[in-house]
Amino acid sequence: MPPPEPASTTLDGLTREAARLGAGGAAPAAAFNALPLTDAEGEVARQMQICNACRYCEGSCAVFPAMTRRLEFGKADVHYLANLCHNCGACLHACQYAPPHEFGINVPKAMAVVRAQTYSDYAFPQALGALYRHNGLLVSLAIAGGLALFLALAVALKGGLWHEPLAGNFYAVFPHNLMVVMFGSVFGFAMLALGIGVTRFWRNVSPGEVPEGGNAPAAAEAVHNALKLKYLDGGHGEGCHNEDDRFNTTRRLYHHFTFYGFMLCFASTSVATIYHYAFGLQAPYAYTSLPVILGTLGGIGLLVGPVGLWRLKTQRHPMHGDSAQNPMDYGFLALLFLVSLTGLLLMVLRNTGAMGLLLAVHLGVVMALFVTLPYGKFAHGIFRSAALLKWAIERRLPSRLRLGSD
Repeated sequence: MPPPEPASTTLDGLTREAARLGAGGAAPAAAFNALPLTDAEGEVARQMQICNACRYCEGSCAVFPAMTRRLEFGKADVHYLANLCHNCGACLHACQYAPPHEFGINVPKAMAVVRAQTYSDYAFPQALGALYRHNGLLVSLAIAGGLALFLALAVALKGGLWHEPLAGNFYAVFPHNLMVVMFGSVFGFAMLALGIGVTRFWRNVSPGEVPEGGNAPAAAEAVHNALKLKYLDGGHGEGCHNEDDRFNTTRRLYHHFTFYGFMLCFASTSVATIYHYAFGLQAPYAYTSLPVILGTLGGIGLLVGPVGLWRLKTQRHPMHGDSAQNPMDYGFLALLFLVSLTGLLLMVLRNTGAMGLLLAVHLGVVMALFVTLPYGKFAHGIFRSAALLKWAIERRLPSRLRLGSD
């Protein structure tokens, strides 16, 4: 006869089953919150119960004040808190119950495991999310190499990989309308997949309440916190941890280089699109033009940021995160770096006979980045922004607990 289950486990199971049955006619978020937890989600819930009794780290980041508004942690709560966590490591080094203590509290690692799970759970289609999560670097380089080779062969069949200088006229190699169809469709699908994923996430974690004064102030706060990377400051402005318990702002700095480098490149493409369709100005643009200046600055950011984050990741203490996510992280950083490197080389050598080959390689890497956007590390920025918005709304609402002086 098997041994009886511990009373606490049985009680937890009965409580969740009752909540699940009781949520039959409730809002989708409440019904989702009552679903059984995976092992990783259960570990986050266990640690949050202990942290909720201690509350020493309440000032570290948004996770802990959000935690104090709950007495138990269902599936939606765990997904929300995991994506609200910025993995700065401050709570790990401040915790008296961290390993080797028998409680084994390691919030950054537990949250990181669930965070990766949510990227796969909410991916569209879901199978691609699971593939990329476990083989991110290999898949990224394989897709980039395959697409670059395909486009290079197209250039070779058209007139040779090495050609007479074309004065930087990319459209002499690949017609403008062809590039619009190719990249517009891939980028459109990536945005659709990300939109479906974050909508599913939001529907599951948000009860849809609106604070007094509306959601606009909360949205402004969430945007400010996301653009500033507020919660990579460790809760005190001195930064987060990497290889040990020392505070530093390097990780936050490299994140800024990466994020704003990406946004400047996107702005460059957007301005070039306006030039083309609104003013009839076609590429190539002068080195002093706005699209080229924005693209150059963005490209430099996407060289410095990914290289810095890659270096920090190789040095990071294993207790600060989930090493199983390294392939996904490295894949995203590699694609960003290669997009920038090939783009800058193309700009510098656009008036040479190598322009066609460089264009094929650059476009292949860019398309690989677009294809993998919904299934890799890029998703963390979207889901974390949604979690920041939920926190900004939630903290403006009265607590449901009504404990003490509430």
